[in-house]
Amino acid sequence: MSKILYTEDHEWVQINDDGSVTVGITEHAQDTLGDVVFVELPEVGRHYAQKDAAGVVESVKAAADVYMPLDGTVTAVNDTLTAEPSTVNSSPLGEGWFFRVQPSDASQLDGLMTAEAYAALIEG
Repeated sequence: MSKILYTEDHEWVQINDDGSVTVGITEHAQDTLGDVVFVELPEVGRHYAQKDAAGVVESVKAAADVYMPLDGTVTAVNDTLTAEPSTVNSSPLGEGWFFRVQPSDASQLDGLMTAEAYAALIEG
């Protein structure tokens, strides 16, 4: 099982076997947003700095940026979300992933939260 970490901005980050990471929004984030109706994904091949807005998720209640959890280049996006944005609600930690990134500084992963630390953040 790949390791999953979390950001304070409610993204999850799965570390893949090839060193890339897959990024999506957390169960808490999609619960807070409600029914997702639109997703804007980043451009494949574009390099982002940590904390850059790399996408947008819109629901019937609100719109929110999806932030880049670490410096890196987008290698893939989940095109399914363009046609089926509700996938984010039905499977936020699975089929509802947003994009994959090849990190340019993997040490930035050390600054992300464990599941326990993230749970404490959302409970607090």
